Amino acid sequence: MNPSTGQDDRFGPITRELARFGAQWRWEDIPEQARHEARRSLLNYFAVALAGASDPTIDIAAGVFAGFSAGGQANVIGRGTRTDILHAASLNAMAANVFDYDDTHPATIIHPTAPVAPVVFALAQTRAVSGARLLQAFVLGAEVECRMGNALTPSHYARGWHITSTCGVFGAAIAAARLLGLDARHTAWALGSAGNQTGGLVETLGTMAKSIAVGNAARNGLLSALLARAGYAGPDQPIEGPRGVLNVLSDAPAPDRLIGDLGRRWELCRNTYKPYPCGVVLHPVIDAVLALARESMPSTMDPGRVARVDLTGHPLLRQRTDRPGVRSGRESQVSAQHAIAVCLLHGRADLAEFSDAAVADPRAHALDTRVHFHDDETCAADAVEVRITLQDGSSHVRRVEAARGSAGNPLTDADLEDKLRRLCAHGGTGCDAQAIIDGVWGLEAATDAGALMAHAAGRPRA
Repeated sequence: MNPSTGQDDRFGPITRELARFGAQWRWEDIPEQARHEARRSLLNYFAVALAGASDPTIDIAAGVFAGFSAGGQANVIGRGTRTDILHAASLNAMAANVFDYDDTHPATIIHPTAPVAPVVFALAQTRAVSGARLLQAFVLGAEVECRMGNALTPSHYARGWHITSTCGVFGAAIAAARLLGLDARHTAWALGSAGNQTGGLVETLGTMAKSIAVGNAARNGLLSALLARAGYAGPDQPIEGPRGVLNVLSDAPAPDRLIGDLGRRWELCRNTYKPYPCGVVLHPVIDAVLALARESMPSTMDPGRVARVDLTGHPLLRQRTDRPGVRSGRESQVSAQHAIAVCLLHGRADLAEFSDAAVADPRAHALDTRVHFHDDETCAADAVEVRITLQDGSSHVRRVEAARGSAGNPLTDADLEDKLRRLCAHGGTGCDAQAIIDGVWGLEAATDAGALMAHAAGRPRA
C-alpha cells in the first residue's frame, strides 16, 4: 500500500484506476444527467423484465434453478417467487434481455442494464440500501461495463463475443462491490474473478442459449464481489496483463477508451431505449417501412405483392440481420426479412409481431429471398434507405437518418412510462405499473431501495 496515495500499488494501472473508481467515487460527483439516465434505464429495465418474465426461456431456467436455490432472499420479477440472490440476479437479467427489447449503448451495442440492475436490487433485498446508494452502484457499474466495451470494440464483437455478456460481468462486479462496501483492493480482486468468468457467443443469438450468458454476467459479477469480500484474491493485472481481458478479448484493445476521462465523461448518458422488440440495427428499417405504409402504400398489405426490397445501410445491418427462413420468434428478432414482412402485414412492430405465432404465418416468409443488402460504410448504424418495389413495378423509397429511440431521436420519459405500462400488461404478471413508475422516479429519496421490488414481484405462475 502506498501511504501517500492510499492505493495498492501491486495492481496494474488500469485495474487500479477502475477499482478506485468503483470503490471511491462519490454520489455527489455524479452529475444529474447521469442520475436521471439511471432512472430512465431502470424504468426500461422493469418494463422489459416484466414482459420477459413469462417467456418459456425463463420458465425452463427457473425450473432448473429451483433445485439449487439456497434460500428466498430476493424476488424473481413477475413470477411471484423468491430465490437466493445469485439465482435471482441471473433470472432477472435473462428476463430483461430475452426479447431484445432492453436498452442499448450505441457505440458498442451493449445492453447495459440487464446484467447490472438485477444485482443491485438483489443485494438491496438483503441489507439496508438507500435509493441513492443503489443508483450510485448502478451508475458506476454501467459506466465500467460500457467503457470495457469501448476498449474491446470493434474486433471483440466481430470475432463472435456477445458483448453484453462479456462486458456485463464487469459492470455487475463493480456495482456489487460498491454496495458491499469493498475497498479498492477487494474491488480489484472482484474484477479479477469477473474477468475469469466472462463469456458469451454471438452464435447463440436467436436461441434460448443467448440468455444464459446474460444471466451469468449478472450472477458471476455478483459472485466475484462476494468472493472478494471474503478475501478471494485475484491477479495483479486482470485487465491489462499480457493474458488479461483486453489482450485476450480484442485484436486491438484501446485502454484509453476504458479509463480516459473516467468520471468526467459518462457513457450512461449515451444510453438509448428501444421502441421495437428486436435488434437495434433493425429499428431504422422498421421506421422506414411503417412510414411507407402510412404515407405511400396501403397501411397493411400482403408481402407477396412485393417484388424486391433494397436496404442500403451500415454493414452491421447485413451482418446481424440477413436471416431468411427464421423458425422461431427468437430468431425473428434479428431478421430483416421477417421484420419487413410483419410491418407490411400488420402495420406495427410489437411483441406479437416477433413471436412464434407470427413466424408460423406463411405470409411472413414471402420476403425470404427478396431482400437485398447494400453496405455503406458511411451510413450510421441508426440510419437506412429502404426501397420497396411492388409486383406492379411501382417503387417506394424512404430514408431514415436517425431511428426512433436512437441518440438522435430518443424516447422521452413519457415514452418509457408508456412502454412500462404496455409491457407490464403484456406480461400478465398482475403488477401495478404506476407504483413501479413512481418508485423509480422517487428512488433517489427512498430509504429502502429494495422495497421497490415488492411492486414488481407479480403473482405465482400457474
